[in-house]
Amino acid sequence: MPVVVVESPAKAKTINKYLGSDYTVLASYGHVRDLPPKDGSVDPEHDFEMLWEVGSDSKKHIKAIADALAEDNALILATDPDREGEAISWHLQEALTKRRSIKKDTPVSRVVFNAITKDAVTQAMQNPRQVDMPLVEAYLARRALDYLVGFNLSPVLWRKLPGAKSAGRVQSVCLRLIVEREMEIEAFRPREYWSVKAILTTPRGQEFEARLVSLAGDKLDRFDIENETQAELAVQAINSRDLKITSVEAKPASRNPSAPFMTSTLQQEASRKFGMGARQAMSSAQRLYEAGYITYMRTDGIDMAPEAVTAARDEIASRYGKEYVPGEPRVYKNKAKNAQEAHECIRPTDMSRDAAGLKVTDEDQRKLYDLIWKRTLACQMESARLERTTVEIGSADGQVGLRATGQVVLFDGFLRVYEEGRDDAEVSDDDKRLPQVHEGEKADKKGITPEQHFTQPPPRYTEATLVKRMEELGIGRPSTYASIVTTIQDRGYVLKDKNRLIPEDKGRLVIAFLENYFRRYVGYDFTAGLEDELDEVSAGDADYKEVLRKFWQDFSAAIAETADLRITEVLEKINEVLEPHLFPPNEDGTDPRLCPNCGNGRLSMRTARSGGAFIGCSNYPECRYTRPFGPPGQEDPSDIPPEGKVLGEDAGDKIYAFKGRFGPYVQRGEATEEQPKPPRQSIPKPWPPSEVTLEQAVKLLALPREIGPHPEDGVMIWANIGRYGPYLKHADSISFKGGTNANLESVEDVWDIGMNRAVEILASKPKRGKAAAATPLKELGEHPELGGAINVMKGRYGPYVKWEKVNATLPNEVEPEDVTLDYAVQLVDEKAAKSGKGKKKAAPKKAAPKKTAAKKPAAKKPAASSTAKKPAAKKKSA
Repeated sequence: MPVVVVESPAKAKTINKYLGSDYTVLASYGHVRDLPPKDGSVDPEHDFEMLWEVGSDSKKHIKAIADALAEDNALILATDPDREGEAISWHLQEALTKRRSIKKDTPVSRVVFNAITKDAVTQAMQNPRQVDMPLVEAYLARRALDYLVGFNLSPVLWRKLPGAKSAGRVQSVCLRLIVEREMEIEAFRPREYWSVKAILTTPRGQEFEARLVSLAGDKLDRFDIENETQAELAVQAINSRDLKITSVEAKPASRNPSAPFMTSTLQQEASRKFGMGARQAMSSAQRLYEAGYITYMRTDGIDMAPEAVTAARDEIASRYGKEYVPGEPRVYKNKAKNAQEAHECIRPTDMSRDAAGLKVTDEDQRKLYDLIWKRTLACQMESARLERTTVEIGSADGQVGLRATGQVVLFDGFLRVYEEGRDDAEVSDDDKRLPQVHEGEKADKKGITPEQHFTQPPPRYTEATLVKRMEELGIGRPSTYASIVTTIQDRGYVLKDKNRLIPEDKGRLVIAFLENYFRRYVGYDFTAGLEDELDEVSAGDADYKEVLRKFWQDFSAAIAETADLRITEVLEKINEVLEPHLFPPNEDGTDPRLCPNCGNGRLSMRTARSGGAFIGCSNYPECRYTRPFGPPGQEDPSDIPPEGKVLGEDAGDKIYAFKGRFGPYVQRGEATEEQPKPPRQSIPKPWPPSEVTLEQAVKLLALPREIGPHPEDGVMIWANIGRYGPYLKHADSISFKGGTNANLESVEDVWDIGMNRAVEILASKPKRGKAAAATPLKELGEHPELGGAINVMKGRYGPYVKWEKVNATLPNEVEPEDVTLDYAVQLVDEKAAKSGKGKKKAAPKKAAPKKTAAKKPAAKKPAASSTAKKPAAKKKSA
């Protein structure tokens, strides 16, 4: 009975169902070994030796496999059919060999299946092979490269750029894409232009829309009508002339279906249609794959198995008719520059099963399966046949020309099932329907409308468009897209807002640093070229150690060059690099880096303890001017200004409002040598900081407020605003840590509450005291040898037996009411021996009362000895 190892328990369950009792199917629960996160795990000085470590969670899974091999000396590795799956099989083989569970006579084989179906699994078992070492070596090279970059570049960031978390080989390149797109958006200057549209009617009274395409005999380009005046002149030109149809041209056209899904296109479409992130989409796809509903979901391939093509064509004919089935099957070839190991596309394993026939309750999985099923059928359906019509309208003198375009769907073809989503939401004029018109007919004017437009900046990336761009550049692979996009968000480098990816301050700073000091290693061509080399390794055409040596030689030199960099030098360099972004030229020609508060300080980028960045004045602390990181004008006008705000004077002191590290606050007077910390009070959250008045500030600074001595004990009652809001305190001093605190409902209560209400609130607060002792579920009596009560107690994680300080968990199958004293003594003694507490000195013997052991259902009464039997499990009624 061979031992079959897969990656997940869900997959193990499905495969075990297909293989039956002749096999033992176990799960490795993903990777069983990894590089320890410490220096030296990859050693360039010793030919890039890699030190692998079995994870603490994986040890029990390795042991389970080893125990199974002790009984059945045959191992079949059936992990996923990609580079990562091959690596897991290799790790398992190495780990089991190291612990001598794999012997010289142990047959070890590798099987792969693209879908978890009975036919695919059975066929795979009949075609075993050995672990593909070129694929493993490509994995080793990628892991070593990622480690060398992360563990050598990240410390440079920590030392030179406070607040930066880490850098990654591919993640940093992905982050660069997002940062550069944001800088394009910020540098963008909109350009105004106008268009003119007319609503025209046919002699039969049908309306259609046309747009102005020529004026004064000249063809109009996009920016030819620059302003409203020119647009009005164009409107007058149309209104002053009669129009007629000069030509009608109808051309047949067709639309072909999109190719079936691969990993990147599935992530893109799931994002467009459902707003799913890459990780969310892949998690749902993983569950569908493990349940046997779809083929493997990490693939660059778009080809489909011949039997799947036949099944799809049969299903199309059955559901929609033979006219929807093309004469020949459609064949798709991958255009990707770096297609990974050849895999089939992502498709249903059973073409006849739509989403309605799926035994899945999870909504995300149902939606994703429906998407995959429809796209797979559509890719083998007939093209949609259209008729595109162009209508030219003009004036008799040729001074004005308009055009109307539209289309008619003659045969819907694949559109009956599925249409690919688009990243832009604009609807083309070609999608509109036109009424019947004839050349030479008059076109009456119903309305002429000028429309103002502005050019738009490039859109921010979504996860879908980012994955698409990475794929175009050859960066990353199907198994890495989701983790790359997720990692840069988890590190706080990128914020996802309304499905758009926006770089945070930390992300901008990291990229500015890397582009200046490690430009080559965040280069698109370099990263894509390295992926090419790794693909050559996986194909067996390159030595992975040579790839590592070549990379490390230059990279280690670049790291060494940064050793003497000072933080101030790095920040000033980043100021220079980001100057066009942070300090754009002023319209009046003044220095954009001159502090607007003090008039002589110089503005520069600074880093905060929190890791973020801001713009501050060089004259700090004399000048407290700050503004958010980024171009000027991003400050919130309703907020307290960076340099603070004078609210007025009270009792000869100036009252200020400031925005501090822990939130907004008011302050009485200024800091001096005699009083370095003047009186301050936080502004409560319900109050808008920018709207705080002098009167409110004075009231805040007068806190805490004495309400009066408590009528019962004479101890003072205070009202104050603290970290968690307004509250009462009953104590000798407001700063005294003891006493009683009670929350108030609103900030206004601090000044309005009287003695009677305060006493009532304090009296209604629950008194703290020692918790009552827990009541035993069953009292068993005293320990027969050592004395002391033994009871069955109710615990957080289930019932247990308690004696003195020893707690022994009760087995799941034993009910508390069935526990006898003898069995409880056995559990206690075993637990005491395990914990090393040992037995205490026996208490003086007393005349023990006669004890009657509790009866157990359908079991013989145990003898009072260390070999007491466990109580029988209580039978539960059906």
